[in-house]
Amino acid sequence: MQKGTNLDREHCVRAVQSKDARFDGWFFTAVLTTRIYCRPSCPVVPPKPENMTFYPSAAACQQAGFRACKRCRPDTSPGSPEWNQRADLVARAMRLIADGVVDREGVPGLAARLGYSPRQVERQLLAELGAGPLALARAQRAQTARLLVETTALPMAEIAFAAGFSSIRTFNDTVREVFALSPSELRARAPKSASSAPGALSLRLPFRAPLNPDNLFGHLAATAVPGVEEWRDGAYRRTLRLPYGHGIVALAPKPDHIACRLTLSDLRDLPVAISRCRRMLDLDADPVAVDDQLRTDPVLAPLVDKAPGRRVPRTVDEAEFAVRAVLGQQVSTAAARTHAARLVTAHGTPVDDPEGGLTHLFPTPEGLAELAPDSLAMPRTRRTTFTTLVGRLADGTLHLGVESDWAQARARLLELPGFGPWTVDVIAMRALGDPDAFLPTDLGIRRAALDLGLPGTPAALTARAAAWRPWRAYAVQYLWATDSHPINFLPV
Repeated sequence: MQKGTNLDREHCVRAVQSKDARFDGWFFTAVLTTRIYCRPSCPVVPPKPENMTFYPSAAACQQAGFRACKRCRPDTSPGSPEWNQRADLVARAMRLIADGVVDREGVPGLAARLGYSPRQVERQLLAELGAGPLALARAQRAQTARLLVETTALPMAEIAFAAGFSSIRTFNDTVREVFALSPSELRARAPKSASSAPGALSLRLPFRAPLNPDNLFGHLAATAVPGVEEWRDGAYRRTLRLPYGHGIVALAPKPDHIACRLTLSDLRDLPVAISRCRRMLDLDADPVAVDDQLRTDPVLAPLVDKAPGRRVPRTVDEAEFAVRAVLGQQVSTAAARTHAARLVTAHGTPVDDPEGGLTHLFPTPEGLAELAPDSLAMPRTRRTTFTTLVGRLADGTLHLGVESDWAQARARLLELPGFGPWTVDVIAMRALGDPDAFLPTDLGIRRAALDLGLPGTPAALTARAAAWRPWRAYAVQYLWATDSHPINFLPV
């Protein structure tokens, strides 16, 4: 399957006729006779091939005058894996749009973050996705509106505002145009959901099967910082710092979705919170493509076959993860959690958790940059690393957000004192989201390599791992899973 608007028609038709859910989110099928667009796995009888046309985004379907299918609900498909496995202009723009930048800052703000002109951004998005940034943001607003209509009892006026619409009329017109139903009709058709805690939203986050939750949630639980994160009653819970306020999320793995319970101080943050949680759990990955590539190595094949669908645990806050990576240099996981918890208690922003257990937002780089270096209980060299990092993050000379150019961010990190390949690559893997980041000096990886008969030196292991590209970060998850030792942060 080719990316962008260069969709291979024969492959698309075959995916639709076989109702192949692996391609949900990769492309959308628009039916010329009914003017409806669907996901490839739509359960209805497939239309005749001559009545199918294909679009790379839901926004492009909507712009062409098609409405969303009421059966397969294509707006609830997993996102395209393209946007989290690439670092070019279009991928970075799509991550920013998902993070709500167009709604908050407009197209000029989106372009400024990317370092291009609005016209250049518009042209490239149109060429690859068939829709510009405004249409893509509008499609996201429609999806947010539907979520709120179907999962809350909020008045429609409040939903319109929370979803980012400028007026009730625009909200009503968009919902009717996209879903062929009025907001009140959408609410009447919605299934009655299980009751949530007061003020909480209960959502289902879809993913492409298979998904192995063990490493994903196990890693998040093992490294959880008290006060900010916890594992409770089968769910990973954490606080979220968001553009308009803060939130608390609980995420629990289910057979065919991730159960998500969100409590937000401002509902305008809903699409951003969902996007960040999806990215943290790597839910838009294409596990079949990843695992097929890794299986070509006879050493990795048994590991993949034993527990397919491993994801890369990422983060909801790139700056937070970078700070935590420095705190964890050359110490155990338990020690890293202790250092981070002290920082949170002393300098984090207090929040109220209706369910108890979570107490703070992780401190911002701006707040940490104001600390007196002597107040930091760490060796002098790491103190220098820490203060330099938070200073660069605070003054904007270092960017690690979703808009980051991965190669440029790596180069900037390597310029900092105390930043070696391990620290840079772990930030690239879990904060920047580079699917090909690799950790050949990591103690757990070297132990796994030794046990499996792989080369033992970092240089030789890196050479062998060339066959795993562009999915070396996923190979890391399979190698880590062979090690029964606690997670350790060792080299810098």
